[in-house]
Amino acid sequence: MKAKSLARWSSLAFVGALALTACGSDNATGTGSSAGGSSSPLPSSALTGVGASSQQAAITAWETGFANIGGTVQYSPDGSGAGREAFLAGGAAFAGSDRALKTEEWEKSKEVCGPDGAINIPVYISPVAIAFNLPGIDSLNLDGETMAKIFKGEITTWKDAAIASQNEGVTLPDTKITVVHRSDDSGTTENFTEYLQAASNGAWDVEADGNWPSQYSGESNKGTSGVVSTTSSTEGAITYADASAIGNLGKVNVKVGDDYVELSAETAAKAVELSERVGGMNEKDMAIQVNRTPEDPTAYPVVLVSYHIVCSGYSDEDKASLVKAYESYVVSEQGQKDAADAASSAPLTSALSTDAQKAVESITVTK
Repeated sequence: MKAKSLARWSSLAFVGALALTACGSDNATGTGSSAGGSSSPLPSSALTGVGASSQQAAITAWETGFANIGGTVQYSPDGSGAGREAFLAGGAAFAGSDRALKTEEWEKSKEVCGPDGAINIPVYISPVAIAFNLPGIDSLNLDGETMAKIFKGEITTWKDAAIASQNEGVTLPDTKITVVHRSDDSGTTENFTEYLQAASNGAWDVEADGNWPSQYSGESNKGTSGVVSTTSSTEGAITYADASAIGNLGKVNVKVGDDYVELSAETAAKAVELSERVGGMNEKDMAIQVNRTPEDPTAYPVVLVSYHIVCSGYSDEDKASLVKAYESYVVSEQGQKDAADAASSAPLTSALSTDAQKAVESITVTK
């Protein structure tokens, strides 16, 4: 009975979501005649999530879309590491994370999710901007090796020859470079340092990690908003952050082959298209290994694939119903459009969206 009830509930909710968002997407507040939900109301309890601050703009849009079908989401953007920790401790129904679970984390997830563990479902694809504060300069060209030396503190002024040689015609100031990095365990940090490790010809000589390497100094702040705030208030500063959050800061065009690629939703999506599935955990798992050194000059390789990490099974039927209804909407064409409109993210490809829906549909109620 539980499984049948769950399937009917989440199916009706998702159909309602598509219909209501299609008819009422102009209703920015989620109120009015379309906000009441589907013909089969969702549980009244709130769905709780913790995790990546990079997803915050998209999550806000998804909260509105989910409210249109009578669901409530409470998401705390405490960072990817905090999200995974809360989820694995049973303190959140789902985690937002800018990297998939590692094998040891997936093994631990069996304690809260049952023998099939958790599932990594990609929900948000976005370029990571290398953003800087130099008044009068909107963009600069940089290769991976130069970026690694900047973030290590080996290149200390903007007029350095390594920067100038890639930016002919740009008048660079002799301003001190201030590196700004995340102070918290961050999936954005892990994605950025993974790029540096792969694309810097050995200049970045430490393993990719969610925590900034202690041997490299600089200013630090918590979360995406924190590093953007510090960079915006510090002339000469440079940081890395989700592209949706950098405001009026300048942006780096990244060298791929003999060209420099501008960040955009399209170039980020191309990089993911050229990447491979990892596999090896739950059969529905969708973890992706991003190709950091593509040869295609239309692919922007400093990209993050952010996930919602969910249980393959929940012991509470209401929680399972809410997770299935919410995630079905999030990975749908409408949900991805809502995120793209709010955060300039790259929608999942048709193939990724189809597989994500199958992963969501596989969630069960455990006994």
